[in-house]
Amino acid sequence: MDLPVVNHKDYFAKIGDDHKFPINKFGDLADYLIKEKIVKKFLKPYPCSVETLKKAHSEEYINNIKNKTLDEISVKKIGFPLVDSVVKRSFIATGGTVLASKLAINYGVACNTAGGSHHANYNGGAGYCVFNDVAVASHYLLDRGLAGKILIVDLDVHQGNGNSDIFKDNRNVFTFSMHSKSNYPAKKSISDCDVELENDLEDKEYLKILKFYLNQLNQENFDFVFYIAGVDIHFNDRLGKLKVSDEGIQKRDEIVTENFFSKGIPLCGVLGGGYNKDTKKLVELHSYLHQSCAKLV
Repeated sequence: MDLPVVNHKDYFAKIGDDHKFPINKFGDLADYLIKEKIVKKFLKPYPCSVETLKKAHSEEYINNIKNKTLDEISVKKIGFPLVDSVVKRSFIATGGTVLASKLAINYGVACNTAGGSHHANYNGGAGYCVFNDVAVASHYLLDRGLAGKILIVDLDVHQGNGNSDIFKDNRNVFTFSMHSKSNYPAKKSISDCDVELENDLEDKEYLKILKFYLNQLNQENFDFVFYIAGVDIHFNDRLGKLKVSDEGIQKRDEIVTENFFSKGIPLCGVLGGGYNKDTKKLVELHSYLHQSCAKLV
């Protein structure tokens, strides 16, 4: 069996060549996965419906994105220009994670080549996140009885504050965020389990802490896992403050995916953040998620 991976050409958006966000990585990653024979072909998502989005976001906010009527301050908070391609990308990438989550149930594991927009909350977006795809997909699975107790494992260097905000009163979703202590967002929300890491943490200690908490999470009876595999923990990342190596990230992804797959718990992997100074390296780092999942199937 081949690993089911979701991708769409519209994951790329026209945000300007001089923008700080490395938007080209989505197309480059898709090309890399095919070239390296990690993936043979992609599954194509549809745009997420307003009805599905409404479970995680206010209808007013969704319509303001759809109609490009969001106020200037809110647009600035997101960090992307609110142009047609960004709007299209936001709906399509969220639909991609919904599709990947359904594929994970059918095949045990599946990935999106985007997703992990964990700073968006019910009323708005932030930090390059328009819609919170993992929150939307979690509600989708719960509402249809496809999952009963969901775990979100967020290993991006930044706290997944949007997920913890959206699910703060929902006992069917457990949010685990292991992130840099002194990084964005300045004001952290309260996750079900927050692990704040000191700056300059390297592979050995990082993986030791991760294994400890995975053992704790294994005591619970989760029946679905979303894995936000941010690579901004890398030592050469522009927005990260940790010192994890290439090998450390590769090992991390193998540990997480194997841990849940071996227990028969469906896992949906999404990209998360990555702002490496070297674009080719960034794509390689993101591909470790898909490589680790492909080995399982």
